[in-house]
Amino acid sequence: TMCLGIPAKIVKVWVEGELRYAKVDLGGTVKDVILVTDEDVTEGDYVIVHAGMAISKIRENEVKEIDELLKELESTLNS
Repeated sequence: TMCLGIPAKIVKVWVEGELRYAKVDLGGTVKDVILVTDEDVTEGDYVIVHAGMAISKIRENEVKEIDELLKELESTLNS
């Protein structure tokens, strides 16, 4: 099966016990996820979210490229 990670913008980061969490904006849908990347992330950063976990930090220009590819894919699937 194919897995798809979705880019999201971090709204808030916090720690509970030994886990780091983030509130992320997934294109208008706000969700809490677990930060599994050990990269330093903060409010305003972008991450890839997969299965409720932020798995990797990405640059804003990469988000734009991914959005364009997803729109292309959606267009292809709907035609």
